[in-house]
Amino acid sequence: MKPVVSAMNAWTCIVVSAFAIVILSVIGALFKSNNHSMMGSKEDPENGAAVAGAVFGAVVIYAGFFVFCGFQALLHLRESRRGAISLS
Repeated sequence: MKPVVSAMNAWTCIVVSAFAIVILSVIGALFKSNNHSMMGSKEDPENGAAVAGAVFGAVVIYAGFFVFCGFQALLHLRESRRGAISLS
């Protein structure tokens, strides 16, 4: 298989996705536990579990990006070490 995205884009996507997964997981956990820093004022949402569900949905999407971009980066590494991958 040939990579779809460039090597630089794949590695950038990996880094951004990893940070997003960590940061959004912490934010989702704070909403799920009804932490006073996230749920304490009048402008904050009333249902922290619903907000946590939406945030964890974003984590799943970023995990998909992480897997896809990781696969693309591995294809670039394999191509640079042994040449292009051919099926014949």
